[in-house]
Amino acid sequence: MYARPPHHATSHRLRHALACGLCTLVACGEPGEVAPKTGDKAEKAGKADEPADAKAPETPAEAAPAEDYAWELPQGMRAPEVPADNPMSAAKVELGHKLFMDKRLSVDGTRSCYSCHQNELGNADGRAKALGPGDKELARNTPTIWNVAYHTALYWDGRSPTLEKQAIGAWKGGNMGVGEDKLAAKAAEIGALPEYKAEFARVFALKDGDPVLPEHVAKALSAYERTLLCGGTAWDKNSMNEAQQRGWELFRGKAACTTCHAGDNFSDDLYHKMGIGLSDAGEGTDKGRLDASKDPADTYKFRTPTLRNVTRTAPYFHDGSVADLRTAVKMMAGGPKREGLDPNYADRGLTDAEVDDLVAFLGALECPGSLATIGDQTVPGITGPAQPAAPAAPAK
Repeated sequence: MYARPPHHATSHRLRHALACGLCTLVACGEPGEVAPKTGDKAEKAGKADEPADAKAPETPAEAAPAEDYAWELPQGMRAPEVPADNPMSAAKVELGHKLFMDKRLSVDGTRSCYSCHQNELGNADGRAKALGPGDKELARNTPTIWNVAYHTALYWDGRSPTLEKQAIGAWKGGNMGVGEDKLAAKAAEIGALPEYKAEFARVFALKDGDPVLPEHVAKALSAYERTLLCGGTAWDKNSMNEAQQRGWELFRGKAACTTCHAGDNFSDDLYHKMGIGLSDAGEGTDKGRLDASKDPADTYKFRTPTLRNVTRTAPYFHDGSVADLRTAVKMMAGGPKREGLDPNYADRGLTDAEVDDLVAFLGALECPGSLATIGDQTVPGITGPAQPAAPAAPAK
């Protein structure tokens, strides 16, 4: 058995982090699924399969009491940090799970948060760039939502410091298209639905007549997202095959990947200028972190993505410009083609066989879990990975 050294012996740990239903909540709990915690109190808060015309209680249910949330941590992962103003509870996670799957949150009812974070696509969307309502292509690639709780800031440019703020941004922005001026009305509309009204009241201690605010929706979504943890991989279990073991030695040695892809989540959560998306003159239309920080030194810098589940989240980089993982690995190990890029970006002199071993190692980071889906989550323009062609019939 290959014994992997403790993580701190190979790279520093990430800084602890803070941090995007249809009506029928299906029973879940198949092996490998990430399911919300449930219990008597959570189930009594509001049945998801109630008829659409069911009447909500005239007075709200008693607010859910504070509780010590029972994290179900995959091997190798720690409990995420949770902001004091949004404590975890099983009822809140269950509510957030349903909201995450509810297309009615979008401006036109065409997509849910899950639309851009699908199981079959590594909890991303398989597109070069995200697709919003009205089939509007957005500016950047959709990252996986696995382990999003460990990031110290969200988006490729880090413009949202918490999951809660990111949820608001995606909801009013291009991902869901509601717009800032209509966000409060949309939140109140969702919160007034019979299948949600009692749950919001109980989770957030709302009194009869209190509207559901955008912040309530964002907090429920964020609580659910903090449970989407990827661990228990071959790397976490020290069960890598020989090629993966060779790749791991390269990853933390000759290839120096841990310079940026550090810690349990394989990301330093910092911003680097790698030259992706720049012209031969060294210019590009996407200014990267500059838009968030307003610091000219951050021009063309983007956050280091996690490598967990990276084999399943093609295409790669912030602009989705590279379709193949091996090509992406070779680019990163091959060094810069121009001046002025990150000083740690260097030609590592890898052979083709060593690149293959690195790619094999990345396969040891594949997430074994899946999100428990609710309702019809199909979205035109976002489809599963292409199936291999059927073998040709033998000649007669």
